[in-house]
Amino acid sequence: MSAHCRCPCNIFQKVAGIVIGKTDVRSFPDRKNIGEDRFTFSFTIKDSPDFFINVTSWGNDGYINGLSSSFSTGDCVIVENPLVTNKDPEKGDKFCPTTPSVKGLAGSKACICCLSLYRLLVTEAHSQVSLCADMDTIDRLLPLIHLPVKDCADFYSLADIVANGQSLDGTMINILAAVKSIGALKPFTTSDSRKGQRMEVKLFDDSVSSFPLVCWDREAIQLVQTLIPKETVLFIADAKISFDSFRNGMTASVNSKTIITVNPDTREASLLFSYAKEASESGALDQDEKPEDMPVDAIIDVYTVSQVKQKVQQNPEVFFGITYSFISKLDLDSSVSKVIKTRCSRCKFQVTEDKQSCTNLLCPGRDQALASSTGFDLLVDITDHTGTLHSCSLKSPVAEQTLGCSTEEFTSLTDDERTAMKWKFLLERCKIHVKILPSTKMRTGVRGLILACSVADPGEVKQHMSALLQRL
Repeated sequence: MSAHCRCPCNIFQKVAGIVIGKTDVRSFPDRKNIGEDRFTFSFTIKDSPDFFINVTSWGNDGYINGLSSSFSTGDCVIVENPLVTNKDPEKGDKFCPTTPSVKGLAGSKACICCLSLYRLLVTEAHSQVSLCADMDTIDRLLPLIHLPVKDCADFYSLADIVANGQSLDGTMINILAAVKSIGALKPFTTSDSRKGQRMEVKLFDDSVSSFPLVCWDREAIQLVQTLIPKETVLFIADAKISFDSFRNGMTASVNSKTIITVNPDTREASLLFSYAKEASESGALDQDEKPEDMPVDAIIDVYTVSQVKQKVQQNPEVFFGITYSFISKLDLDSSVSKVIKTRCSRCKFQVTEDKQSCTNLLCPGRDQALASSTGFDLLVDITDHTGTLHSCSLKSPVAEQTLGCSTEEFTSLTDDERTAMKWKFLLERCKIHVKILPSTKMRTGVRGLILACSVADPGEVKQHMSALLQRL
């Protein structure tokens, strides 16, 4: 190192930063004390829009687990007296986030030639990590959590990943996508009796309706458990892409190099958030979940409305069922534009037929001639003696089969004829096959997608209602 170089070479007095990434605690055999283990974990802190640094801590079980549990990703921390060390010349950033520099941290005077050569080491004897209590510092640091650690335009769309296929197997790439759903936590035990856990997140964007992101680490799982599906956009830096032979497709996974930025403050993320919100409100994401995965004839479980709500609360997963209920809200006599809607065939955005192209900025066919489909698009309420399921989707072609007319025939009906059609269902108990989806946007946490609906046979209703009463 040259004589005029002012790179850090020993100990910073104090470093303030926001935690943007954190690994699980791991143990390794202690080479100096045979039969004992050493424990370690790492975290990454950021103190300015462009710069962040990795921090590693080693020690005994009690110290490391206590330190790790004292803060989480998103917390603002003060790191006192960390040792500044060189990165491993062989490993570099192979097993941790790739850092651009230490410039900006605690006023360090690192020279340009050595900006990317360092990491911080926290030890029990010399260092301390605590939550930041200074509000001015916190207010300065908090916005940084929404700034990606990589170029905000340097990412793969989900369609790019699918199209490249196995050529991406084993690579680390950046992904910008929205959260579609968060799966259940699944514990497992390895062949050598080590316990682990796994959680799968379904991602989507304007090009692909569902793509798996797998989380293995407890820290990553805790982060994704706080996310709101269909209302959250992620910039995932250095996700590992793998070919899954069981699925016969590509998957992404979170690893020790990965940094997840939640709801990034970028133009690209803002456009995707708008698309996700519209797709969610329109029901387009529900349509993509393929109700045909379970044919109507195969649906046999019968529920009351209250049982549907209880089942979702106990186990928030998609399920199918039959309910013998009344349609208590069916706005067939409102304006035709509220009953029949035209949507872009590519992105499911609602459009007007006079447009030449889709107005959704993220539509993959925005620069092409508009390809659209027109059909019934209703939100109906389903009610029985136990309660009401609000805003269930009734769309074409199920709506045509239910109402007994096409959209063209419906538009030619008089107002009195539409009202008469409405009351035909409001006065009769119906047999309704429904797909139930957990929904954070609904006050009840439940959203229904009607797969079939017809006026119920009285004898069948009596038989099933008697069976339900016996189960209570």
